[in-house]
Amino acid sequence: MNRFSRRTMLAGLGSLPILSAPALVSAQVPSGEYRSGEAQRNASSFRTVDWRDHFDSLGAASIVVDITSRALHYWNADGSDYRLYPTSVPMTEELTRRGYTEVVRKKVGPDWTPTESMKERDPSLPDYMPPGPGNPLGTHAMYLSWPAHLIHGTHDTRKIGRRASSGCIGLYNEKIAELFELCPIGTQVRLV
Repeated sequence: MNRFSRRTMLAGLGSLPILSAPALVSAQVPSGEYRSGEAQRNASSFRTVDWRDHFDSLGAASIVVDITSRALHYWNADGSDYRLYPTSVPMTEELTRRGYTEVVRKKVGPDWTPTESMKERDPSLPDYMPPGPGNPLGTHAMYLSWPAHLIHGTHDTRKIGRRASSGCIGLYNEKIAELFELCPIGTQVRLV
C-alpha cells in the first residue's frame, strides 16, 4: 500500500534544489503584472539603461535616478564605468521632483535640519541633528542644485527599495560612500 502523508510531501519538497524556489514563486505572477493585495516586485524593472537617452554628453559624470524602479545609474566621464544602485525614493508624487539638476556640494558626516514641511508632517522631529548613527542622511551626502534635495546614505536599510523619503534619494551607506568618491562636483543628474 502506497502511503502518502503530509510529512512525506514536506520531506520531498525539502529535497528540491534551493534555487528552484524563486523560480516557482516568480512563475505565479507574470512579469510586470500587479494584483491588488500583493507586494509589487521591483526586480524586473531593475535594469541597465543608456545614458544617451538622457544627456547629450557624459560631462564630468552622469547620474540617472529612475523613481519607478528605485534605481540610480552612474556613468563616469568616458563611459567606461557604469554602476547600478538600489535606492529609496520620495514617499509620494507630491514630494517627488523630476528633471535635470547637478551635484553642487558634497559632505562626509552630514548634519540634518528638517524642513518646515517635514516638521508639519511629523512634529516630533528634532530641530537639528548632528552627524551620527541616528542621522537620516547617513554617512555621506551629495547636495543637488534643487534646495532640500540630496542623494545621501541611510542608517535605516529597510528604506532601500521603498518610497520612504521626503524628497531625497537614499542609498545604503557603503554604496553612497562609493558613489561619493566617484562623483565630482558638477556631476549631472536627471530624475525620471
